[in-house]
Amino acid sequence: MNVSPAAKTTEFLKIAQEFKLGHLQTESFHPKTASLSQLVKGDVESALRLLQEVDADAIAMMEDRTPVLWALAQEIRSTLSAGHKVFLCGCGATGRLSLVLETLYRQKFGPTDQVVSFMAGGDYALIKSVESFEDKTEYGERQLLELGFGPHDLLLASTEGGETPFVIGAALKAAETSRRKPFFLYCNPDELLLPIKRSREVLQHRSIQSVNLSVGPMAVSGSTRMQASTVLMLGIGVGLLYVHQDRTSFDSFYRDLLRRLRETDYTALAPFTTQEARCYQEGRFVNYVTSSALAISILTDTTERSPTFSLRGFENRLDQQGTHALAYLFIPDAASSSDAWTELLQRPPRAIDWAELGGRINLERLLGFDISRQGLSHRSTSVSAEEFSVVHDRGSVSLAFGDAQMSFRWGDDPLFNHLMIKMLLNAHSTLIMGLLGRYEGNVMTWVRPSNNKLIDRAARYALQVLHRQGKESSYEAVVGKIFEEIESLNENEPVVMKVVARF
Repeated sequence: MNVSPAAKTTEFLKIAQEFKLGHLQTESFHPKTASLSQLVKGDVESALRLLQEVDADAIAMMEDRTPVLWALAQEIRSTLSAGHKVFLCGCGATGRLSLVLETLYRQKFGPTDQVVSFMAGGDYALIKSVESFEDKTEYGERQLLELGFGPHDLLLASTEGGETPFVIGAALKAAETSRRKPFFLYCNPDELLLPIKRSREVLQHRSIQSVNLSVGPMAVSGSTRMQASTVLMLGIGVGLLYVHQDRTSFDSFYRDLLRRLRETDYTALAPFTTQEARCYQEGRFVNYVTSSALAISILTDTTERSPTFSLRGFENRLDQQGTHALAYLFIPDAASSSDAWTELLQRPPRAIDWAELGGRINLERLLGFDISRQGLSHRSTSVSAEEFSVVHDRGSVSLAFGDAQMSFRWGDDPLFNHLMIKMLLNAHSTLIMGLLGRYEGNVMTWVRPSNNKLIDRAARYALQVLHRQGKESSYEAVVGKIFEEIESLNENEPVVMKVVARF
């Protein structure tokens, strides 16, 4: 039976209060980037400089977090030294940073089962988020236990917003299962989270250690793949990837790392940003190619562009091919998809094949995202693509794309290198999307209203754009227009701006 937009609006408004998260800092609008989309179209270098300033501000806010991060580092070392396991989990961007950190641990210390990462939907979700997982606490519990979490193990659960049901479910189950108190890391002030029942349950739990890493609004509203996931990766990484003799040596190392993370000049990326945007404007595509050393952080940026800006995600060779992702990541040294995934993760991939999922995120589907040289060869016959090379060699990271070339002398510190690649590519891809008109000011106008949380986000962003245009409306009226637009909305259309145009 067809349900009218008016009926859908009425039903949504009955439960809307449960999904209204506009009061959270991670969902708000950064005052420094209000004109970002206009700035980048006139001056790419200035836009890169501005995003570097926002990143530097977020990193500076981490300077006073030494006590809690030292406590986290000690608990990690105590767990590993006793022969037990450290588990890392998250959803979306925090899930991906968890997988990155496990990969870096294996790169540095060799094959081991002592550090185990997982994200909502398993390794498949590294490419494409499985939204049904993120909203279910029981899935967080189930994935944790199926991976063998035991009574002496430690869980580090991260969620940018501090309200993700999957992560909360895993944290609560870990507190119930292990003698070691799990850590719950998040990026919103406690006073804004406590009114949310699910957040309050975990923040007030006596057997869960809360770590607040708030750094204010994101450079683009709600784009927590940027500053929030950067500081979460930083906070966990300094304790996981290094052995610190005492608090003094930890403090010294940590302060130096924060200093170095603020020194790289983002403006050197300007020709890369301009050229990649031009590729897409001319109907061409891009293939990022790299080795296993940096691959997972490059993959993370390229895959996160899809949900943030309503782009086509990585194509899967098991699907009937129609459209293709604007950008794809390949590891040409790997002969097959299985080899490439093992190189990417420094271990065989872990996929989920629960009976009720009908095989939609199992290992076969995961390997359908062929990031090997075989996949590169196949894509090269399907689309006209330019090659974007990122190479790490003897302490240098070199980028080459068309006529643009540059190198950074960063050394061999894996956490530093991956954080810098992450921040640079986040800024680069965000500004490409600005040049392509995929956000308005700093408002994520291309959000897909695919669930209740995102319907609320689309409504709030429409109201923000209307306000900036000197127009006003009610939340209820905007929600009604969203449901009307959804009836005929194509994948590549901005629902927020289509709603704004109707006022």
